[in-house]
Amino acid sequence: MLTIPITAFVTLVIILVIANLSSGEKKIEHKIDRLYASDDPQFLRSMGLLLGPPVISGNRFEMLLNGDRIFPSMLEGIRSARQTITFETFIYWSGEIGEQIAQALADKAREGIAVHVLLDWVGSSKMDKRYLNLLRDAGAEVIQYHKPHWTGLGRMNNRTHRKLLVIDGHIGFTGGVGIAPEWTGHAQNEKHWRDTHFRVAGPVVGHMQAVFMDNWVKATGNVLHGPGYFPDVEPMGDGLAHMFSSSPSGGSDDMQLMYLMAITAATHSIHLASAYFVPDKLTINAIVEAAKRGVKVQIIMPGKRIDTHTVREASRACWGDLLKAGVEMYEYQPTMFHCKLLVVDEYLVSVGSTNFDNRSFKLNDEANLNIYDRDFARQQTAVFADDIKKSQQVTLEAWMHRPFTEKLIEKFVPLLDTQL
Repeated sequence: MLTIPITAFVTLVIILVIANLSSGEKKIEHKIDRLYASDDPQFLRSMGLLLGPPVISGNRFEMLLNGDRIFPSMLEGIRSARQTITFETFIYWSGEIGEQIAQALADKAREGIAVHVLLDWVGSSKMDKRYLNLLRDAGAEVIQYHKPHWTGLGRMNNRTHRKLLVIDGHIGFTGGVGIAPEWTGHAQNEKHWRDTHFRVAGPVVGHMQAVFMDNWVKATGNVLHGPGYFPDVEPMGDGLAHMFSSSPSGGSDDMQLMYLMAITAATHSIHLASAYFVPDKLTINAIVEAAKRGVKVQIIMPGKRIDTHTVREASRACWGDLLKAGVEMYEYQPTMFHCKLLVVDEYLVSVGSTNFDNRSFKLNDEANLNIYDRDFARQQTAVFADDIKKSQQVTLEAWMHRPFTEKLIEKFVPLLDTQL
């Protein structure tokens, strides 16, 4: 008598699992044709109109290397708020820096500042619940994104990986940093990670605010608007930039499309720093074609000091064609390398939350800031060169003679590629 209910239950579970393992959208299946180079005005036009909001000028950017510079700047920004604070992040764990940021946000909420905090439910699972109570008791709005509920079981695998902090609609922060002890310090040992974050001022902060609002509306149904959130921002510099986002519910392929367009337009150089580098065949082919037409390609990833070895094994399994094409592959040695940066032809700098893997390209909510500024790009490549000095290059010969056990593991890891 129970056979039908049990069968129905098992069927429902299978359907939910399948729903969680795919975005439900079509993938980019064909290579992007190279119709122009990065210095062609059409490149800037296409990147702005095809990928998101048009590129706007009047912006100033500041690079913040590692926690010792990142967190003081973020805390200063929070304490300077006069009207609103919007904050979205994936990782928020317990520890001194987590407490400092929660306290700073709570202090501003008590002053009457409108504080809105959006935390990914999975990413904040290690967060001390005292912080949530502290914020809510102070009057801050705190939402945990895609917290399990029977009405949203099909979205459980869709996480917000975005990292955004916007102060009064005037100042924005984005990059790779999470709120946890691992990001504090200056990457001085394996317990303190290497990462970069960016402070932004100018009209493009409005783009950053709009990206935050995208998920805030999804999570709450409330629209935050008005001059406290979207003020008329005066030019703060001469930098060109735009911020765009991707999510399974609306353009999950946008980030991969951006990378493919940038790689395809590259003429001289590609510098890629990636915490999790597991590209699909289409992306590998785009990089290989760039290398074959004379583009110097350098890629830095974590070495053995990585927080998830499965990703490293999956990454190394796909290096063959890249190394054969002359791509220079480096593994950072001192500590976990968590940077997320793409520099093309010392012109385009793309920074934000996006990893170079299928989880970022297909499943997560991501956000990247694209900056078109040659001076700023040269600054990034200088830092990149310094990171290479602390990295070990992996040659084709070394890769081909890697241990048999590693090769064996690599045979099975690709089965998980869609989830990495």
